[in-house]
Amino acid sequence: MSIKLTQFSKASGCGCKIAPAVLEEILKGTKSSVNFSKLLIGNDTKDDAAVLELENGNCIISTTDFFTPIVDDAFDFGKISAANAISDIYAMGGKPLMAVAILGWPIEKIPIEHAQAVIKGAQEICNKAGIPLAGGHSIDSQEPIFGLAVTGEVKKENLKRNNSVKENDILYLTKPIGLGILSAALKRGLLKVEDYAIFLKETITLNNIGEELGKLNFVNAITDVTGFGFAGHLLEMLEKTEYSAVVSKDAVPIIEVAKQFTKQFVFPDNTTRNYNAQSEFISGLVDLDLLVFCDPQTSGGLLFSVNAKHENEMDKFLNDKNQFFAKVGSIKTGQEKKLIFI
Repeated sequence: MSIKLTQFSKASGCGCKIAPAVLEEILKGTKSSVNFSKLLIGNDTKDDAAVLELENGNCIISTTDFFTPIVDDAFDFGKISAANAISDIYAMGGKPLMAVAILGWPIEKIPIEHAQAVIKGAQEICNKAGIPLAGGHSIDSQEPIFGLAVTGEVKKENLKRNNSVKENDILYLTKPIGLGILSAALKRGLLKVEDYAIFLKETITLNNIGEELGKLNFVNAITDVTGFGFAGHLLEMLEKTEYSAVVSKDAVPIIEVAKQFTKQFVFPDNTTRNYNAQSEFISGLVDLDLLVFCDPQTSGGLLFSVNAKHENEMDKFLNDKNQFFAKVGSIKTGQEKKLIFI
């Protein structure tokens, strides 16, 4: 029986995230009145994971991430979901330790062997990350859903937040953008086999360089680029700071075929939702720019800021690790908007 998983879900991948404005409304008035002194990062910020301090400068990292299918193949869906969830640990500068699965499956619509394939795909990625997929929880749901809850560790001095940028920092990005556009093309039956291979390669590549970045004191802030797009996650890095980011559009790596799809107006619905939420803080987006820079990514790359005095050292470090990267902009003060594209 041929099954295309994307046909069973309204949205796909990180594009199914609840809109930021709606999420803020949901969370309004839910802040705990109890103070947990060991909780270093909780839900009062928009960071990638929660962090609790233990003893002797050790910290535990906890995160969860799950979504509806972004691809038709069940095994690939499991791999992408796992890589995406584990990324939140790396985005804190941490090391993943263990994962448990979150599975929602429409038992009467899709045979269970496809659910088994999803879990096997996740196991493959967990093995690559060096962690066990140690259990989980499942429900019978209307749409297929899969993801992981991941536990990690980090030394307190190596912990990286997403909003700790400094003036004149250089911004680095470790994967090209355009993944949401390719997922939209796939759902419409427009993506060629060779382009799917590019999409899959990027989305299952682990962001494990984040663990190494956490050990470098000249790396000031890290996040990963997912459902709110490049612009949205960069804005989160700037939130509650005095800084702005100036980004060179030509410097941001974009998957080539994604550029062609934007000319055909192939893009996820949530791209415009992202833009509507972010546009008042942005200048310099013209024509079709918003379709790329507000494109919701799934298992996108790390976006991080580096002290400009250590630029050469950073470049050498990444090259020695054979890590793809692009330098896309810098952190400035005194700008009219939070995010300026040039």
